[in-house]
Amino acid sequence: MSTRSLARKIVWSVVGALPALASLPVIAQSYPTRSIEVIVHTSAGSGGDIVSRAVTETIRREKFLPQPLLVNNRVGGAGALAYNYFKTKRGDPYFMLSVTGTLLAMAYRPEVNIGLENYTPIALMTIDPQTVMVPADSPFKTFKELVEAARKAPDTLVAATTSVTGTGRMVVYLIEKAVPGAKFRFVTFKGGGDAVTATAGGHTSFTTENLGEGLAFVEGKKLRVLAISSDKRLPQAPDVPTLQELGYPITAGTIRGFTFTAGVPKEAVVTMEAALEKVHKSAAWQDLMKRNVYQDIFLGSADFTKFLAQRAEEYRGFYEAITAAKKK
Repeated sequence: MSTRSLARKIVWSVVGALPALASLPVIAQSYPTRSIEVIVHTSAGSGGDIVSRAVTETIRREKFLPQPLLVNNRVGGAGALAYNYFKTKRGDPYFMLSVTGTLLAMAYRPEVNIGLENYTPIALMTIDPQTVMVPADSPFKTFKELVEAARKAPDTLVAATTSVTGTGRMVVYLIEKAVPGAKFRFVTFKGGGDAVTATAGGHTSFTTENLGEGLAFVEGKKLRVLAISSDKRLPQAPDVPTLQELGYPITAGTIRGFTFTAGVPKEAVVTMEAALEKVHKSAAWQDLMKRNVYQDIFLGSADFTKFLAQRAEEYRGFYEAITAAKKK
């Protein structure tokens, strides 16, 4: 074969291979090439929404990524609408999920049935402690007064929570475990913002949602904080006692992070994890943590994956207990 013929054969071999080459992952060099959808299962003004919008805005303003992140609130079914939608995006790095404790519940809910193996965790941005907040004109001045009333008159006090399987509902469950005889009723809302608004308006006895979601009402003298569920007092709220120091062995908090579905390219995880770590180190994020009374913590993909596995085991007892209660 002549040199010219060999050269022509090589050229046509390369041209023929171009479609196959085009289908190979090139994400390491170009990701992201278009906007990324951030799915939030709660309403505007909720904790997950606040965190997601803060992250997307910081990434846009600081140009941590070449493409924007766009928040999509898909509210309904106590998270089922968003999670079932997210489930259809397997392997697609252009869809992220804003993570709360609801992620752990989804493995147990038959209408969703999405376990940890279906996710590729990206990063934990913070832990948002739960609080016990009452209307400003509530007769309960201390946490002990609240739970004693629930013990003496079970099922009369009403708690506002975001879902039957959320972290706020878990705190109600843990309080009932810690105070023999105490029993609460509860109502659920589409987001923490709605729950704290209902309590501030006097429509419920108290809420166990996050302080950040009710902070405006606290500052406006519409809500009063009786206790916080962190393991120690937070510097942003030094006057708020922890449940532990009040004698109740309760530590809980809403995880705030982000995940892809399973099967996304590793390069996308590396890129997004790095962007989120930059957000966490930014002055804007540090200010947000202080203003919303978040705990200062960041876990990358590998550590966040381990963290979620541990939390899933802790969550199992709670979910089995509330499921058993429903069957009675």
